Amino acid sequence: MTGPRIGYLLPTRDLAVIGDHEVVPLIRLARRAEELGLDSVWAGDSPVARQRVDPLTLLSAVAAVTERVTLGTAVLLPALRHPIPLAQQLATLDRICEGRLVAGMGGGFPIPATEAMFTALGVGFTTRISRLEESIAAMRLLWSGERVSHAGRHFAFDGVSLAPTPARPGGPPIWLAGSGEAALRRVGRIADGWLPYPPEPGMYARERSLIPEPARVTGGLYATLCLDDDPERARRRLRESLERYYGAPLEFIESIQAVFAGTPAGAAEWLGRYVEAGAGHIVVRLAVDDHAAALEELAGRVLPLMREGALA
Repeated sequence: MTGPRIGYLLPTRDLAVIGDHEVVPLIRLARRAEELGLDSVWAGDSPVARQRVDPLTLLSAVAAVTERVTLGTAVLLPALRHPIPLAQQLATLDRICEGRLVAGMGGGFPIPATEAMFTALGVGFTTRISRLEESIAAMRLLWSGERVSHAGRHFAFDGVSLAPTPARPGGPPIWLAGSGEAALRRVGRIADGWLPYPPEPGMYARERSLIPEPARVTGGLYATLCLDDDPERARRRLRESLERYYGAPLEFIESIQAVFAGTPAGAAEWLGRYVEAGAGHIVVRLAVDDHAAALEELAGRVLPLMREGALA
């Protein structure tokens, strides 16, 4: 059995929160991730609530210096954008990376900072899910390259054609974040993949079983790791990193997210339980200070254990 695909989340927010706004080091990390054998590179989105560099601009630069890795958004917030320019941006990026793009999307986590961001941009927070769904429908129309029209609750256009079209017919695969019955029905109805972060593998398996036709949907996982041969030190480092990132206690964060602190072997075993639950593509966020060193450790000490036969 072939092991899961392992991806790397670029630390766009982690660096911004400590006042480091340099972008070139992020591009170098992405190129290094490809050199080290990882399968994908991802970037998150939040222009105001959790500030960071723009993911589509960053991934365009990454596309130009990589050849193999999948490039993904984890996750993009379409409700903050009009679907016509967003469809054009995603199509252009898919052309730059020659069809390697995955458009991970979400509605935005329901916390005050996210609501304030929507308000600042003049978008009704309570409409974010209907805007997400409508944006996806509109973009798929636009990606056909034909002259198309759309009349919906939030957006309307008539006789619009888009160029360039994406590298792949129909556009890049769309993966949706989300948990709960409504979100899982949405995944089965309009998405190509699912990118959640449930705090334990049993929950992952239960929720995946609720997706209509789950075999049709790529099972992703967004997981946070802090690696150290001393588990207690790993736990302390995890707390410092995540509490700085979210401004919330670690105990709350790990109650809703897939989070691990410990040895590389322990991380591989923990991730392996999610693989058994149906996760086929794991996006790893490293909760650390030295991101270059942590990437090397992930590739050198965890990745081999996740490959074919290592967990058998």
